[in-house]
Amino acid sequence: MGKLEGKTALVTGGGRGIGRSVALQLAAEGARVVLNDLDAAPAEEVVEEIRKNGGDAVAVPGSVTAPDFAPRFVQAATDNFGGIDIIINNAGYTWDSVIQKMTDEQWHAILDLHLKAPFDILRAAQPVISAAVKKEKAEGRAVHRKVVNISSVAGVFGNAGQANYSAAKSGVIGLTKTLAKEWGRYNVNVNCVAFGFITTRLTEVDADAGSTIEVEGREIKVGVNPQILEAMKSAIPLGRPGTPEEAAGSVVMLTYPEADYVSGQLLVTGGGFEG
Repeated sequence: MGKLEGKTALVTGGGRGIGRSVALQLAAEGARVVLNDLDAAPAEEVVEEIRKNGGDAVAVPGSVTAPDFAPRFVQAATDNFGGIDIIINNAGYTWDSVIQKMTDEQWHAILDLHLKAPFDILRAAQPVISAAVKKEKAEGRAVHRKVVNISSVAGVFGNAGQANYSAAKSGVIGLTKTLAKEWGRYNVNVNCVAFGFITTRLTEVDADAGSTIEVEGREIKVGVNPQILEAMKSAIPLGRPGTPEEAAGSVVMLTYPEADYVSGQLLVTGGGFEG
């Protein structure tokens, strides 16, 4: 049996990159996964991979910033698997600009995605968790549940050109520490992982500085200039970016029973980078 046998995990942004690795690692430990991605196709591909490996998963595609998303996401967990044990707030992208050029749309889009969406999901999950805890107490048993919110070194140290992203990711740390205090009475461990430079489609080398992705009708620039990439590597004591699997491992280990007394903590997964 895996460490998470019988648990139900919700993962946003789970169709690609770090989120995909998180979903697969959770499933490998026996968790049933409710998987979100903005696009249906990658979400369904991960669901199929989990099922082929003997696990169980369902996809809930769509934008985490949609007004109806959080209740729909939580409902999918209760309808398909009967409850919630693990929540991983991972979905995200960056939309950078120096502050004098940053538009209101840029600011609000990133704050809504990285801070309001996790808040909405956690708020929607509270009644489900509270009801489950009351039932468990009446039965004389205690169940530990886990929340892992995803921040960034930009939220810890700041980063030029990312006032929106840095503010949102700093807010996630505050949200984490507050929920750890509010939800301790439910036996819910709430922690936060701040990623450093992790290699994904958003951070691949872009020599021509022309790579973009489309996000809800917006063309968002992605990729890293090779010279900037080398400078970033030199600032990392381990001398290299992390892999999605390594990033995911730091998240998943906080969902294990071994972490039942760890709460309200910030774990920086950045190869030793300290700003």
